[in-house]
Amino acid sequence: MNANVSMLSDRVLLNNYLSGDRSAISELIERHSQRVRNYIGMMVRDNDIADDIFQETFIKAVRVIDEGRYTDSGKFLSWVLRIAHNRVLDHFRREKSSRQLNEAEAGYDMIGTMRIAEPNTEDELVQGEIEQTVRNLVDLLPEEQQEVVRLRYYSKLSFAEIADETGVSINTALGRMRYALINLRKMIKDNNIVLS
Repeated sequence: MNANVSMLSDRVLLNNYLSGDRSAISELIERHSQRVRNYIGMMVRDNDIADDIFQETFIKAVRVIDEGRYTDSGKFLSWVLRIAHNRVLDHFRREKSSRQLNEAEAGYDMIGTMRIAEPNTEDELVQGEIEQTVRNLVDLLPEEQQEVVRLRYYSKLSFAEIADETGVSINTALGRMRYALINLRKMIKDNNIVLS
């Protein structure tokens, strides 16, 4: 990679691509590929599926750019992560129609933190049940609250990043998380669910 090219902003690379420099899009994709691939891999926990979604994400991004529908707001990575997020959700929706998802596959405990130690079989079964219960509860939240919970706990985005990605203010993103947590606690209490 040319050192000069590595210094160019995303916006300049996009403009170069739109002006006919076909290599500029390759540089742009390469620049952000690791972050996007890591995000997808973290969400689906299956390398083959993650590779497919990764390819779909950038194919869609290039198609939108080629069709002149991308508006450069200086947030190319956030935009591509949004496409990836939607592709991951599509994958989960397809999976959900054939079987219930088990959040243990994603390697997370009930609040979305990565496991540190290898659990034994009994721990895995209990953890899997807890994670499934939490995922089912999150699925019952209003769509806007589901989105902020997933972006915060599964994608590890800050509230500022969530605000950028969803096109709302930080206060709105925080408010949605607050209401999501209130609703989750209420559902847990109303259904006498024990998460331990």
